[in-house]
Amino acid sequence: MSIEVLTPNLPESVSDATVVNWHKQPGDSVLKNENLVDLETDKVVLEVPAPESGVLSAILKDSGAIVTGGQPLATIDIATKQNPVTIDTTALTPKTKHAEIPLSPSVRRLVHENALDPSTITGTGKDGRLTKMDVLDHLNKDHPKETKVSTDTSMLTEVKQTSMEPAESNLTISSMHRPEQRVAMTRLRAKIAERLLQAQQNAAMLTTFNEVDMQNIIELRNQYKARFEQKHNTKLGFMSFFVKASIEALKRFPAINASIDNTDIIYHGYYDIGIAISTPRGLIVPVLRDADQLDFAGIEKGIVDFGEKARSGTLSFDDLKGGTFTITNGGVFGSMLSTPILNPPQCAILGMHAIKDRPVVENGQVVVRPIMYLALSYDHRLVDGRDAVQFLVTIKECLEAPAHLLLNI
Repeated sequence: MSIEVLTPNLPESVSDATVVNWHKQPGDSVLKNENLVDLETDKVVLEVPAPESGVLSAILKDSGAIVTGGQPLATIDIATKQNPVTIDTTALTPKTKHAEIPLSPSVRRLVHENALDPSTITGTGKDGRLTKMDVLDHLNKDHPKETKVSTDTSMLTEVKQTSMEPAESNLTISSMHRPEQRVAMTRLRAKIAERLLQAQQNAAMLTTFNEVDMQNIIELRNQYKARFEQKHNTKLGFMSFFVKASIEALKRFPAINASIDNTDIIYHGYYDIGIAISTPRGLIVPVLRDADQLDFAGIEKGIVDFGEKARSGTLSFDDLKGGTFTITNGGVFGSMLSTPILNPPQCAILGMHAIKDRPVVENGQVVVRPIMYLALSYDHRLVDGRDAVQFLVTIKECLEAPAHLLLNI
């Protein structure tokens, strides 16, 4: 008896998906709930598990095919009294034999393509989960000179450094050993490009800047971070202060928490704050829902959870959906100043940057203070320059005098 493996139902905001990688081939034995194929959407990578144990009889959509929800992907022959099917457990891949080890799509691909046993690799992720870097470190440790494993799963898995010979891809090598590689743009990268271009073309985008003295925040954090971590089992970072300060500023200037829908303005009575996170696949923005209802610990735990999900490739559609305002922190990469691009349909985005000691004048004296430059990009169609400037000044005041945040004044 044969059953079909169907494309899972996709959210309304996602019209289709791309077949990225089959983990089984026709004739291979499969176990129920074993991941058969990865599908890439504009936002996340979906795993499609086997609905029943059996033998994969046919693949109906090859890698690179575009599929929609409910569309058949493959067929599996399952055992019945009239049609017994033998599952060859000796032919199962290492990732099947060790199915109890949860693996993200990117990690599973590296494990599968390099025929690795995940149980032999030490995981450094949450609860001992394997990360992509764990697998790459394992491979590079075993082959320090021969092999360089790409950290971009959309590119070749291996590039032989010794011979520089092209693999089965569009890698071309000139006579002067000048390697080039042509790869298809991932769905996420294509969506990022589309949305950034849309933001540039469809909004009257402008950026205003200010600077904030981080001295009081740093002292407060240093004084209480040990007790905070002990009580809440999470570290006290700077982002929770910026989220709290942003919410306070959004309450004072509701137009910055709004969005434009054709000729209508939608004023949001809630505060869903997007936190931009860089991943190997590109920039993604998971959303802290009702962030105004969270305390500092709740915000920090939410951000840590997003980071772990982003690294393991397990962010869901719900994690990425919506958002009324976005914060991006280029400072973690050393950025001193930037003009962040809007995240449509939102009308504003806050850019954080690196904290650097700078000379400033206080009470007629030159002193050294830890200064961060802030940038607020906004849609001038909806937000006036005065409101944008005062919004950023409000954030500055809240951060330079944390009592504003703690006492709600």
